[in-house]
Amino acid sequence: MCMEIPALLPVTSDFVFKLIFGDQRNVDILAEFLKSVLDIPESEYDRISVVDPHVKKESKNDKYGILDVKVHTKSGNVINCEIQVLPIPEMIQRSLYYISKMVTEQMSSGKNYEDIKRSIVIIITAYDFVPSNHYHHQFRYRSNKDGTEFTNMTEFNTLELPKLPPTEDSTDLWYWMKFMSVNNEEDLEMLAQRSPQMRKAVGVLKELSADERTRMLYEEREIARRDLMSRLGGARADGIAEGLSNAARNALKIGMSIDTVMNITGLDREKVEAIKAAELSAPC
Repeated sequence: MCMEIPALLPVTSDFVFKLIFGDQRNVDILAEFLKSVLDIPESEYDRISVVDPHVKKESKNDKYGILDVKVHTKSGNVINCEIQVLPIPEMIQRSLYYISKMVTEQMSSGKNYEDIKRSIVIIITAYDFVPSNHYHHQFRYRSNKDGTEFTNMTEFNTLELPKLPPTEDSTDLWYWMKFMSVNNEEDLEMLAQRSPQMRKAVGVLKELSADERTRMLYEEREIARRDLMSRLGGARADGIAEGLSNAARNALKIGMSIDTVMNITGLDREKVEAIKAAELSAPC
């Protein structure tokens, strides 16, 4: 009798993405992916570390926390990588805020401006984000006259899964993005032949997909998301502020970011931050 192969967990889930790319044990997978996106020197990957590689609890009831992947390279460059499934209208402003924090947090007491290292943001979206047909964009400060680069100290990279062409384009990045959107065993086996790191990533995805606890946590998270959207619909229809607040509280408990909660509830940042602060300060 053939053993039934469990359905693959989606890499586009922030929870699954973090378990694959945000685990220090898989730092070789992360390094190969970053090499396919960025143009920093190869030596920078000789020693990279995932900052807080565990899924962090944000309140006493949390099973999951902030699910982006933050990395320090050999010379101290800072890279933040995240995957977004739902559109966020203020995504550009949010990204600007994050990269500003990545720069300013380097300036501890006694440090000089020359100590500041590059800050790079990688945003992977499951929806169209940039008004262009290209699936990868790199944004830096450049002159609008002749394209002269002012600095590469801050950089945004956008990767849009819906714009990935159906046939490979001879880049390693195409294969990594294909991996992020893979949904069948045949494609998975094709990808596994690409490189040792891709083979390992495929193996990790299969292990996670076959692990009952991981599947339970993923499914519980997805059920909570769907229930949240349903409750939000009712709260919006009735115009009940308390309903929106409760929905926001539940969203924060399952690890959604403040920005995502703002987007789906319509509450302002001050209100969502107050709800989160109240949860964190609540007695166990």
